[in-house]
Amino acid sequence: MPFQKTETYTLKEATRKLEGYCAYQERCHKEVVQKLKDMGMIPQAIDEIVYHLIRQNYLNEERFARSYARGKFNTKKWGRNRIVSELRQRQISRFNIDTALKEIDDTAYMETLDSLSKKRLAQIKETHTQKRRKKLADYLLYRGWESHLVYGKLKELIP
Repeated sequence: MPFQKTETYTLKEATRKLEGYCAYQERCHKEVVQKLKDMGMIPQAIDEIVYHLIRQNYLNEERFARSYARGKFNTKKWGRNRIVSELRQRQISRFNIDTALKEIDDTAYMETLDSLSKKRLAQIKETHTQKRRKKLADYLLYRGWESHLVYGKLKELIP
């Protein structure tokens, strides 16, 4: 078995490294704790560093949730269900998830669903009506769009 060099960090070094990690991009607590564990930090040091990052405003769960929701909606065109599911996996509180969803404008949300549906429908080569509907529904549901909105859109686009 080859010898693996494991890097060790002092509390100060780890703190500086994590400040950069959090300054580069919004992070949630779970990501930061996992990064510290991967660096081989002990639980007491992890708690101390996380406390420091929160106090110095490098780590803010609400800010992370808002940024995440905005980003995933605007760039990946995810629906609310998918965003909520992903935030839950990151152990974000229900309060912060609700706050994050307010970042998505209802008008823009419906416009995005409309354009995404039309674009995807144009790509579906299937000629059988029911199969076209199923393919479009599966695509939209996978991306996290609410079922009542998806089925309303199907009735509108594929009568």
